[in-house]
Parts: sequence; structure tokens; C-alpha cells
Amino acid sequence: MLKLCGLQFLLIVPLVVCQNVGDLNVSGPLKDMNFSIPEGGGLRFIYQFTSKPPAVSFRVTGEKDRIIDIGQKNGILYLNGSLDWETKPVHRLQVESLDEKRNRVEGPFTVTIYVVDINDNPPEFDKINYTGIVRQNSRPGKPFMYVHATDRDDPTTPHAQLMYSILHHFPNPYKEMLFQIDSVTGAISPSKTGSYYLDPQKQDTFTLVVTVKDMAGLTTNAFTSSTDVIITVKESLWKAPPTIHIQENSTQIHPVNISQVQSNEPDVIYDLFEREKLPRLPFSIDQKGVIYVTEPLDREEKDSYTFFVVTKDSKGDLVDKPLQVRVVVEDINDNPPVCQQELTVIEVQENEGAGSTIGTLKATDMDEVGTLNSRLQFKIKSQVPALPSSKPFFIQQDTGVLQLTSQLLNKRIASNYSLKVLVTDAVFQTICDVQVHVIDINDKIPIFEKSDYHSVTVAENLPVGTVISEIQATDGDEPATGSSYIIYQVKEGDPNKTFTIVTDPETNRGFVKINKALDFEAASVYNLVINATNPEPLVPGVQYNSSSLTLLQVLVTDVEEPPVFLKTVYNGEVSEDVSVNTLVMTVKAYDPEGDTVRYSIEGDVRKWLRIDSSTGQIYTASTLDREQQETYSVDVVAYELHNAAQKSKTTLVLHLKDVNDNPPQLAMDYPPFFCYPLIGGERTLIQATDADEHLYSKFSFSLANDMNARNNWEISKVNGTYAYLSPKHTNFEEKVYTVPVIITDNGKPPLERKVNLQVNICKCSSENSCFIEVEHDHSRPSVGQAIGILIGVLLIIGCVIGGVFLHMKYKQKNENKTYQKDANDNSELNRLN
Repeated sequence: MLKLCGLQFLLIVPLVVCQNVGDLNVSGPLKDMNFSIPEGGGLRFIYQFTSKPPAVSFRVTGEKDRIIDIGQKNGILYLNGSLDWETKPVHRLQVESLDEKRNRVEGPFTVTIYVVDINDNPPEFDKINYTGIVRQNSRPGKPFMYVHATDRDDPTTPHAQLMYSILHHFPNPYKEMLFQIDSVTGAISPSKTGSYYLDPQKQDTFTLVVTVKDMAGLTTNAFTSSTDVIITVKESLWKAPPTIHIQENSTQIHPVNISQVQSNEPDVIYDLFEREKLPRLPFSIDQKGVIYVTEPLDREEKDSYTFFVVTKDSKGDLVDKPLQVRVVVEDINDNPPVCQQELTVIEVQENEGAGSTIGTLKATDMDEVGTLNSRLQFKIKSQVPALPSSKPFFIQQDTGVLQLTSQLLNKRIASNYSLKVLVTDAVFQTICDVQVHVIDINDKIPIFEKSDYHSVTVAENLPVGTVISEIQATDGDEPATGSSYIIYQVKEGDPNKTFTIVTDPETNRGFVKINKALDFEAASVYNLVINATNPEPLVPGVQYNSSSLTLLQVLVTDVEEPPVFLKTVYNGEVSEDVSVNTLVMTVKAYDPEGDTVRYSIEGDVRKWLRIDSSTGQIYTASTLDREQQETYSVDVVAYELHNAAQKSKTTLVLHLKDVNDNPPQLAMDYPPFFCYPLIGGERTLIQATDADEHLYSKFSFSLANDMNARNNWEISKVNGTYAYLSPKHTNFEEKVYTVPVIITDNGKPPLERKVNLQVNICKCSSENSCFIEVEHDHSRPSVGQAIGILIGVLLIIGCVIGGVFLHMKYKQKNENKTYQKDANDNSELNRLN
């Protein structure tokens, strides 16, 4: 251990007290060495070099920078000041040992000192403060300016990793900041709130206090600096133009400049897209934001257009919010009036008074409604014939309503007039044709040829629509007009409208028809009073009288009818376990003639039912069984007591409700088996079934209360239909075992069945299939059995070849059978799983 304490060391290393250098464990022979030393720290030992004789001193040369030196006698390399990474991150020195004559003994060896950076420099912004401009409605997250700071510490360490944030926001009228900053890049952009609320009319200047922290802001010891960011809000350049009005059928050379938009961002790509799908969009936009109409527009084809202007960057991403542009196509008078009908026909009675409105001429104009372009005016241009006066008609100029100027029309003088009406708008005119028919006044009433048509006899079973009588009246007014056409109606004697009368338009003959089914029992006689009228009103002073009335008596005869059931189908429900003679249903029929009705049943193939022939009550005649037939249908016959041939049928449908009357049973086509000898873990699937409904078909499986069975076997549930049977050990003989299994359903009360399940323990083929029938009884044979065995042995010896053949055939058959069983078992297990 080297002790350095005394005047010599104090002269070499001032300010250092006596220290045990050997305790530093930093000594060794001269050789090339590298050291990593944190910057700062002041006076420090680095390393002590040892020398070999005849060396008595040391010397260091190179980049000492008056900070690094070595004790000439003791070889201690030390710092007498602080290292600074920012000034010099690496110092390269040479160390050598010298003898008493200052000649080199060893070296020089290279010593490299790497200065390790410490976080001793705060970050600094490039500017004392920043200014920026943002446009109203700028897209959120789109940077409009950047702040930047630097840190003199080692950029490869967290010391110089900077994080930006907004410390204050002046003013801040909303809960959320209007601006946001990217913590890594220093990019400042509007927040979603800012994009929506920034408005220079409300606040045009904001001051942000932006901070930057080194150490990525992850420690409280990080240095922090701040700067002010002054942001000016300016009105958005990106605005939708006001509604654009374009006159239709323009004769200008297209395309025509109709508007312009301007993005807040430079170098964007402008584009249009439709709000609605059109065969073509007659608009375009250039890359200066100028919007054009590319062709003349037709208001009658489409009177307005709505589309959007968008801006995109070079990557195809949207820059600004889409702007909606609306174009209204203005009307010009380019459509003439159109007569709504090729010929307008008007009827007027010859006695019509002066000023009476007789009709309206209708015309249309495709120009815009409510404008002068579509305003129509009417004027009578000509009238043929010009009798009895040249101007018996007048048309309202702005409505097209036709009126009479005087009471001068006379059918005998002129029965028809042809008018030419001039229809005009501000530019165009059209001629519409009007024909006026002068019709006779209704001053004659219909007169019946008979005042009484006496009686007509009809059977009650005549079909609806049958004509039962014909009547005739005549009218002296002009034929084929509303004044002479006759309408017949039953005025009295038919409150239920059993009859109707149809008029032949050519002859005015009336046909009395059955309108509703006749019923002798309801009404056997109808005394009808029939009147005759015209569709046109009678002239004043003329009235219908008894000449326009006639009588007709209808006598309805009775027709023998079969009984009628109250229902077409009778549905009933009964539990399958009801006792015999239980009432299940009552059917009812009546005879229209009032005869007594009797009942019988047909189609009762199972003899389950009987019916009381007098009352129609149906009872059970024997035990019902839903498992044989769930829905049971029979025909119920109703017949007249005094005329059995008069009968009718209805259907009784009886639905049997299930009861739990069938115990469960095993549903297996073959007995299960296990291969001998058992290895453990075997199990086989067993299944149960029940003839009852699925409501009672959830089963539980258990072993009978048999000690032998419970010691050898166990049952585990799979689901409500299946269970596994498993041996409890492997010590089974090669034979058939009887396993008593109890299966219970879920009825109330439940039913159960004990099943002696035969389980075969047998030798198996390579396919795990039984191929040897084992004996069912291993008890000692009787005398008779012993004799039989002896005879069998002799027969086997005498027929060994045949026996071998038979045995091989039997083996093959058994293998096929068990292979099929195994395949079925596997298929069933796959279905369950």
C-alpha cells in the first residue's frame, strides 16, 4: 500500500490532503489506456502508473490544456481543474517513464480521456419572441408557424432532447385552448376548438407562452426556458361565394368565369365534386380557384345546381373544409303557351242565364312560375257560327274562365260553337280550340210504360246477379244527354238493398237484379216501389210525379236446404290421459227450414270418439294416445231428422296434449364393448329416448342400487340424452357383464326404467373391434353340459379343416360388424362434441 503524505506530494498536488491512494484501486503499469470522466468536478485523481527500474520519474505530454498532469515521482495522473464537454469532449495524452538522467525507460503510451457530458446547459430559443399569422377557419392540426430551441449538451443523450408545450394562453375565452403545439417539432396549429371559434372580429391577437424542456421533459430536474409567441388572426380567404345567378340560354362563348375562391394555403390543387349525381356537371375550376360554367344552361331542364369546391395537397389530402357553391339559373321568356287539351269541350244548357260560368280554358307555360314570363292572357279570336249574336261568349283575360254574356243560346238555332282563343305571354302566342255544346234543358220527366208490373216469383237459391224482371220508362228530352238518361232506384220496400236496377244506356231499359242472396225464411215477399229520375236537374217549375213511379212485387219461394253449422271448423284440445266419456266438444247446426237436426261422426278410424246425435256433444269413446296420433281429425255430419239426405259436414280437429306416460328406454342398436385387457380410461356412450314430447325428454342416468355394479362401473352425464359408462378399474375378465342402469325422465311425476345393459369385455382386432364371442357364463358345467362338450370336441377333431374355415368366416363377419359399431360410435361422439 502506497502512502502519499508529505511535502513532496503537497508541492505536486496543491490543496490535496493526505490520502491513501492505494485505496482507490486505480494503479497499474504503463500501457495504453482510455478513461471516461464526467465533466466538471474540479480536482480529481484519474490513475497511478507504476514503473520498472531504472525508471524514477514520469512525464505526460499532449492535450493537457493546463488541466491534466502527472506526479513526476509517484506517477499519479490527475485533474487540477474541471473538464468541459462543450469546450473539448476528448483529450489525447502520451505518458512515459524516465531514469535519473531523464532518458525514456518505457513509453510513450497513449492515454485518451473521454469527457462525459452532464446536463449543465438549459435549452435556448432561437428568438426572444416569435410572431405568426393564422387564418380564420384554418384546418385543425395544420401548422402555420414553428418555434425552435437548441441545447449545448450532448445531442446523443437525453440532456439535449427537447419537449415543447404551451404554458399560458392570453386571452383564453374558452375551456379548451385555441392553439396546440407539437411537443417534438415545435409546430403550432389551431386546435379543433380554435378552428371553429377563431374570429378576428372578436379577438385578433393572442399571446402564447411556449416552454421548452430538456431531458424530454421526463424529469423534474430538467432545465426549462420560455418564449412569447404573438399570433395575429386574420380573416379567412377561403369563403364560399354568394349564390351565383346565371341567365339561361346564354349566347356567350363558353367557358364563362362566374366566380373565384382562394385557399388560405399556397400551392393547393382545386377541384369540384357534385352534391347530387348528374349526367354531367356543367362547371369547372382552374388552379387559380376560378370557377367557370362550361355550357349554356336551361332553366326548364334544371333550375339550380349545388356543388362543392375542395382543395388538396400534393398527397391528395384535403387542405381546407369543402365550400358549398349554389348556382341559380334565371329564367328568360323562351317558352310559348301550351293548350292543356287539344280541344276543350264545354256543355251548356240552352236556358243558362247571363253571366253564368260555363267552363275554363286551361293553358300552361314552362317558364318560371310567378314571373311575367309565364303570365298568360286569354282573348276570343273568332266564333263559328256567329249566331244568334256575334258575341254570346266572354273569356276572362287572366283566368281563361268562359262566361255567357246573355241568355241567348237556343239549341234549335245553334247546337255547337267553335271558338278560337288567343293565349299570349309577353313574347309568344298560341291558339287554343274550344267547342261549346248547347244541350237541351231537362223539362221532361221520365214516364213508366206501366204503373204496376205486378209480381214475379223467384226461388231463394237464385245466384246474385240474376235478372228477375225488366222495366221501361221513356223521356222526351234530347236523346243521349243527361236530361234524357234514366236512373232507376228502389224507393221503398227494400231496406237491405237486396235488389239493384241497371239501365241500358242505349234503350233506357231497366234490369232488376238480385244484389244480395235471397232467404225465404227471412223475407218471402218484397213490395217494391221504383222511381225513374234524370242525372241532370229539372228546370224550375217541373217536378217528378206518379208517372215516374211503378210497382213490382217479388215473391220468394222456399228451397229445401241442408243444416248449416255455426263454424266451418271446430278446434279442440284435450289431454291424452282424460278418462273415457269425457266431453271434449259441442258442435251446433241449424236447419233453415226449422227441421230437427241430428248428428253423427265419420272418419273415426281409431274409434276414440262418440257423439250425442241430439245435442252434438262429443265424448271420448276409448283411451287416447298422443304417441299414436297427436292431431286427430274427424268429420261431423248434421242431417235433417225427417230427410236424412239433407246433410252437411264440418271438421273437428282434436289436439292431444302430452302427459308423461312413457318411461324412458335405451336407444342403442348394439350392446357396448370394451377391449380386453383394459388399460384404464375407457368409456362408451349410451343414449336414452322417450315416446313422450321433448318436454319430458331430458334424462338422468344412474346405476341401480347394486354393490357389485357400483364397485365396477360408473356413469357420467354428457347432456339430457347421452351419458358415458366407464369401468372403474381394469380387473375385468373376458366375458359379458350385466350392468343395471336406471334411466329417469323429467316429468312430473318422473318415470324411470331399469335396464340391464349387456357390456362385452372381449379381445379386439387391431382396429379395436371385438372378434371373439366370449361365453356368457363361466360357472362350472353340469353333467349334460360336460357330455355336450365332449361330443363337441370329437366333432372338432373330426372336422378340423371345416372348423377352421367356419371360424375364419365368422371372425371376418364379426370384425365387419364391430368396425361398423366403432364408426357409428365415433360419429355420434363427433356430433355431440
